[in-house]
Amino acid sequence: MALLLVCVESAFCCAVFALLLPPIEPIGGSLPGGLQVPTAVLLFAGCCIAALAYAGLYDRRSAESRSACLLRLARAAVLAAVPLIVLAALFLPAGAASWLRVVAALALTSALVILGRAAWHRMARRPPFVERVAVLGKSPLAKAVLAELRARRDCRIVAYEQGRFLRRGPDAAAHPRPAADARPHRIVVALRERRGLVPVAALLDAKRQGVVVEDGIPVYERLTGKVAIESLHPSQVIFSEEFGRSTSYDRAARAISFVAAGLGLALTAPLLLVLAILIKLDSRGPVLFVHGRIGKDGRVFPLMKFRTMHPAGERRSEWVRDNGDRITRVGRWLRKFRLDELPQLFNVVAGHMNLVGPRPHPATNYALFTEHIPFYAFRSMVRPGITGWAQVRYGYANSLKEETDKMRYDLYYIKHRSLLFDLDIVLLTVKVVLLGSDSKLEGAAVSAEPLLEERIDAA
Repeated sequence: MALLLVCVESAFCCAVFALLLPPIEPIGGSLPGGLQVPTAVLLFAGCCIAALAYAGLYDRRSAESRSACLLRLARAAVLAAVPLIVLAALFLPAGAASWLRVVAALALTSALVILGRAAWHRMARRPPFVERVAVLGKSPLAKAVLAELRARRDCRIVAYEQGRFLRRGPDAAAHPRPAADARPHRIVVALRERRGLVPVAALLDAKRQGVVVEDGIPVYERLTGKVAIESLHPSQVIFSEEFGRSTSYDRAARAISFVAAGLGLALTAPLLLVLAILIKLDSRGPVLFVHGRIGKDGRVFPLMKFRTMHPAGERRSEWVRDNGDRITRVGRWLRKFRLDELPQLFNVVAGHMNLVGPRPHPATNYALFTEHIPFYAFRSMVRPGITGWAQVRYGYANSLKEETDKMRYDLYYIKHRSLLFDLDIVLLTVKVVLLGSDSKLEGAAVSAEPLLEERIDAA
């Protein structure tokens, strides 16, 4: 459905800019006259679509709330303004009339998008856009899948298993009905115990009639972007090819990370110097914080970060939520924009880390996390990263429970890792840094990794 929205709104943008843009001036004769107008229209419209996408208007969550949709649209208008100004200076003749046309085009495009989204909100709740889904199971996984499906506008729960039957409606307890009566488009099987409980004949009959029958675990992963740890059996990990090592991916990711980190250090060298001076002027203590972290295959390496806290002689808490008063003025700003992570480019060049991967945890926490978090050791299958799937989707963890929740995203990344997935994470990271996040990270006063990350002796 997102692709359909992109196509419709691209048509809106192209039509508006083709109608309202003034005559196009030649750009140094670089384009034939017949191509200048189409090229300008496509560039102007492309800026608007890119801004809509970057503001999250093609995410599923944007369709769940009209107020959120309007807020994201306002953000998209601001994002589109800068490239539109640059394009106007390149393509359009000088004068107030040209700028007024650009402003009018942007305003008209915004109005059309608002009207289109309002119509979409109505259409998304009706066939053929709504899929009828039946869920088999009473397990925690089944309940989690149900909660995710009920939050979507494009799904309607038509049946839910109680015992061996699917029940629906207010009198479900008195009149259980078989799955076929619900006429679902999709059946999700999320039984806690399948032995002797799977309605094989009914599922085969549904499959023959064209109904999609899926296991609950991949459905949950697709809906949430994380792994259901409670429903993950050791046998599934042992026999799964997805949890194995990928030599070709590891080599390609390492090469890309090395080149990108080298270029990043060359480009950010002046910024690194300025930040180091600001940290030194703001508070006493070293500029860099170096701490032992767990890397690939469980090896400990020295992770480097800009110091963002006042020195402390002893640890008061495992998590920063109890130590917010130690964060410096410059440190708070560095954490907000993730600039404290820049020195880790040296770790990437040295081979300790990649650009993308699970965030490295303190070595002192390894035993604790291994004991309490299922499958925690699998984080060490890959090199840790400056950014990662859990980092952009969840943020920082402030307790052992939150570390366990965050581990679900790390396992999802390890299971589905690829170069395209890494690129997606990098783009999401840039979005979080520039625009903020819609996750729980946005509401936090500070970005909070374990206090062990900055336990600097006062002496």
